[in-house]
Amino acid sequence: MQKIALVLFVAAELCYYLLIAQTGIVEYFSSDLFTIIYLPIGGVIGSLLSSYIKTSNQNKIFGFLLIQLAMSFFYPNLSSLMLFILGISVGALAPLLINELKKGSSIQLGFALAIAYVLGTFLFNFDVALRGNIAIALTVLAIVSLFFIKENKSINISNSNFALASMLLWIFLDSSLFETLSRDENISIWRDGYTYEIAFFHLLGIVLAFKLQLQKNLKELFIIILFALCYFFYFLNEALILSIVYPIVISYYNVVILQTLIHKNIKTLSIYMVFIGWFASGAGLFIALEHLILFVPIIFIIFLIITINQNFIPNKEKKYA
Repeated sequence: MQKIALVLFVAAELCYYLLIAQTGIVEYFSSDLFTIIYLPIGGVIGSLLSSYIKTSNQNKIFGFLLIQLAMSFFYPNLSSLMLFILGISVGALAPLLINELKKGSSIQLGFALAIAYVLGTFLFNFDVALRGNIAIALTVLAIVSLFFIKENKSINISNSNFALASMLLWIFLDSSLFETLSRDENISIWRDGYTYEIAFFHLLGIVLAFKLQLQKNLKELFIIILFALCYFFYFLNEALILSIVYPIVISYYNVVILQTLIHKNIKTLSIYMVFIGWFASGAGLFIALEHLILFVPIIFIIFLIITINQNFIPNKEKKYA
């Protein structure tokens, strides 16, 4: 029962972040930064606060879930104070959620991501103003699941060790494209009838992340090539191909990130989530709102130059040493 409970808990919270915190609130308030800024401010505070409260992780999660549930009853009519409070709960739960994954295995992580991505994809087109019941249901599911998760820790997930800079880059590239796509009237893969394709290739991306055995440098190169293809097909307005490639890279790099973060302690996780969960994604939102997506390819060129210098030039020096 614990294995199922952990899967449902993680899946519910990931769906909540996608459907409520990331897309629901932003879209409902028409991407008005001056209005929604209270959410990420609260998120940063919550992420840092989660590691300093002196009680068990179970108690902290339960407390923040209750706050999340209370705010969900008022969704979408949230005041600035409510957005701030919701941000604190969502921000605090992010590192705590990853910390809970230490009790699971790669299979549980895979199933949790699969449920979250598939459910999130099918509910994406649901009117953001009517997602209040979804917010309540997801939070209740997370609370109920929490009671079946025991305190023991047993990390059975393969260890990855990717630099924070790489993870920030992936989140930024994803957020920039996602926020741009969701506002583009000419090409919106979620609203253009590609729901089943997106769901299927999310699942394929998860499978590839666990089954495709690549070295660290090749994984980084694989991810950046997939992102380059996503932007390439976006600029070409190729919605069908984009609905295939984009879900794969989202699922793939998120597995890689979680495999890295799951081995960090709670204080490190809190700091990482400030940069990954709020700064990088916030920068992507800014790119979309300011219509600066055309400048993003420059980042690919810089990254490729750095990658080549790090992975090929040292090898040549060793050869002639």
